[in-house]
Amino acid sequence: MDLSTLTIAQARKDLDAKKYSALELSQAYLDAIAKKDQGIHAYLEVWADSAQKEAKHADELIKAGKSQALTGIPLAIKDNILIEGRTCSSASKMLEHYKASYDATVITKLKAEGAVFLGRTNMDEFAMGSSTENSAFGPTMNPHDTTRVPGGSSGGSAAAVAAGMALAALGSDTGGSIRQPSSHCGLVGLKPTYGAVSRYGLMPMGSSLDQIGPLARTVDDARILFEEIRGYDAQDSTSNPDGMYKAGKVRKVIGVPRAFLEKGVDPDVLALFNATIERLRKAGYQIEDVAMPNLPYALPVYYVVCPAEVSTNLARYDGVRYGLSVPAATVGESYEKIRAAGFGPETRRRIVLGTFVLSSGYADAYYRTARAVRDVIRADFTNAFKEVDCVAMPTAPGPAFKLGEKTSDPLAMYLEDIFSVTANLAGVPALSVPAGTVAREGKQLPVGFQLMGAHGGEDMLFAIAKDVERTGA
Repeated sequence: MDLSTLTIAQARKDLDAKKYSALELSQAYLDAIAKKDQGIHAYLEVWADSAQKEAKHADELIKAGKSQALTGIPLAIKDNILIEGRTCSSASKMLEHYKASYDATVITKLKAEGAVFLGRTNMDEFAMGSSTENSAFGPTMNPHDTTRVPGGSSGGSAAAVAAGMALAALGSDTGGSIRQPSSHCGLVGLKPTYGAVSRYGLMPMGSSLDQIGPLARTVDDARILFEEIRGYDAQDSTSNPDGMYKAGKVRKVIGVPRAFLEKGVDPDVLALFNATIERLRKAGYQIEDVAMPNLPYALPVYYVVCPAEVSTNLARYDGVRYGLSVPAATVGESYEKIRAAGFGPETRRRIVLGTFVLSSGYADAYYRTARAVRDVIRADFTNAFKEVDCVAMPTAPGPAFKLGEKTSDPLAMYLEDIFSVTANLAGVPALSVPAGTVAREGKQLPVGFQLMGAHGGEDMLFAIAKDVERTGA
């Protein structure tokens, strides 16, 4: 087996045909992790013993003729998705020794399929970042150039798949945290429709924005993983009913918000984007400019709404019930010491910002105004989808940047999310598919092409992304 090219679809055929066993497949990935991960740091913990047991169980299912789509498939899991009995730290000192007391719904579904869990992957602390440099346990490196970031916050999951250390992975996407690392690492990454995949068992960052989704080598693999984790969940109050969305008419019309792409995009990235658009035009798609005048406000709106939700969600980490505990003379002093020691700089920055925009006297000026503008941004998408099947734009404004290049400038780091936060604010599905590479210092760095669809429009995104994949770069 060639782990650099193997896909879920091919592995399924090979496992069912007994070309190799699930144990042999899993061991191959465990060997790759042992060989490569010291120089990449995609994993925070590798579960070799349990992975071998899960693989043996998968082989029994296959032998009994009970294999399903993901039986025996080795997966990596982001460190903010709960697996009962396993440490789940969200890459934070605050939860360094916390063990999950239950399975996330997506994990329950994967266990029912007989999937194999290789380990938990590194991430930006509590999913706050675009580079996986904010982890309390050190950064992850991009397999295409280890002097560069893999993107974030699901950078560990992306690096694991890109380096051949997992067949596919789960990540979470709050403002581009699946799509941006997929772009930087040359993968397919999907942010599903809000509510399509249960958030039960996902450590929350921004509750109105978060979604679990797949990172994989191919469009087909991303689709397979998405189909197995999607679906209504009564334990998630934001979960969508399975029959809520119906497939609409496919017009083969792609909208491009040209005015939004005029500034801030690397020229090489824009050239690849335009080349991909041209390939789709030749493949029979109609390309239309769409007016989405409120998209420039998406980034500032996101960085008001998201920190506000961060401030609320992270208030639970007080060292009393679980997590880091630091002795002190008073309760107030204990809170101060615990949160100072447990949270990293970026997490503290967003908590302070979120607390400010929610505070008395400022909530109307910032938070409620941002929510109103968010509704206008949603309307831009609703109006666009009356005329086009999907909206296309680059996944990120540039290729992977150097480690440490933007850590001292938070605003420069936040601008990495300019094209990705829009989908989370609107709640629509968005998919990044490789569009080619750009040359930097003798290395070929991947670049992603992003498609955004109407609510429940994942099928259409997969179909168009397949055409991007088929026509090649």
